[in-house]
Amino acid sequence: MVFTNWAGNQTGTPAEVRTPSSVQDVARAVKDAAASGRRVRMVGTGHSFTGVAVTDGIMLRPQGLTGIRSVTKDNGATWVNVLAGTPLSVLNEELGKRGLALANMGDITAQTVAGAIQTGTHGTGRDTGGLADQVVKLEMVLADGSVATASPGDDLFDAARVGLGALGVLTAVTFRVEPSFLLHNSRRAMPLSGILDELDSMTSANEHLDFFWLPHTDACLVKTNNRHPGPARPPSAIKHWMDNVFLENTLFGALCGIGGRFPSAIPRLNALSAAFLGDSESVDTSYKIFTSVRDVRFLEMEYAVPRERLGQALRETRDLIERNDWKITFPIEVRVTPPSDAWLSTAYGRPSAYLACHIYRPTPNPAYFEGVEEIMTRLEGRPHWGKLHTRDAAYLAGAYPRFSDFLALRDRLDPGRVFANAYLDTVLGP
Repeated sequence: MVFTNWAGNQTGTPAEVRTPSSVQDVARAVKDAAASGRRVRMVGTGHSFTGVAVTDGIMLRPQGLTGIRSVTKDNGATWVNVLAGTPLSVLNEELGKRGLALANMGDITAQTVAGAIQTGTHGTGRDTGGLADQVVKLEMVLADGSVATASPGDDLFDAARVGLGALGVLTAVTFRVEPSFLLHNSRRAMPLSGILDELDSMTSANEHLDFFWLPHTDACLVKTNNRHPGPARPPSAIKHWMDNVFLENTLFGALCGIGGRFPSAIPRLNALSAAFLGDSESVDTSYKIFTSVRDVRFLEMEYAVPRERLGQALRETRDLIERNDWKITFPIEVRVTPPSDAWLSTAYGRPSAYLACHIYRPTPNPAYFEGVEEIMTRLEGRPHWGKLHTRDAAYLAGAYPRFSDFLALRDRLDPGRVFANAYLDTVLGP
């Protein structure tokens, strides 16, 4: 079997593929790998752009480890224990059936629970962090085949929530959840120049802020999501199809295809896209508002910078594109999060802002990513673990205050590097 990720830029040929259906199956695979001198990795749905899931040893597929194990309520708090291979889309639906919801999430739901947590999927939120910050317990298989439980107060808990699969194989995750709630979604077109003047007020005024800037224009699509008492006012089926299927996927994909063949036309194509940006609003179930459809294949690089440096990062990125006359079809996406205490979270210890740069998959532009990366690293940026970057352990050791603690814990738990692969050798060291 040849493994290929969603974007088609990472491939690998594992020596063996297994689909465990229990924690014991995972433990057996880990012991077998160690005994035979092979490595083992659990792959999710391949939504990472890096080689984080690639292995030439034993690849574990997650399909047999899905579903909600239990729901626990105590003193007004609710926890849901879910098997690690459960896709986020399934988790959302199952929580909804029980009148529950995650407090925050990203806009892609194809990932598995474990894959999203391990690579630091974050979404956007003024007060609530990403998935790892909603975790209250982890169950995982360690390199010796033992099963460990990590809870708040343990170093393993803070290290393994965004652990890159380097400390063990996650088999189950317990989330802190809350009663289902509605979000008021507002979409409006704004000029980038206006947003740059209002960044602080916009981030403080909205629970969830997400905006997209179209290069070669001054146009942005700004999305804000705030809790709403109801009643629900979901978009009509036609409106949902027009915004989320036709405009953001069908039409956009066609424009990307044209731009790929005729790069000089991209500024005019982006101006056309900007003309379709319009204001709208709706009130709907939280996960239906948080999530989006993403059918157009792309490559992505994303960096987290200190929140106070967001304006500078945006201005320098805009100037870089104009100075080099690069023709960029995809918008640049901007999000924010509060500080995190997970050791390798991109938001560890600081309010953070994220700039995500995308390129249409058939027309990669390495120079664009390299140029933006230079800006982000100069601004103390931390690369998203599941998205393209060129940083190594030497750089990352200076970017994460607890990096050396993570490496020391890894040395203790996996001295034989049963869970290693080429990507981890680069970002963590061999």
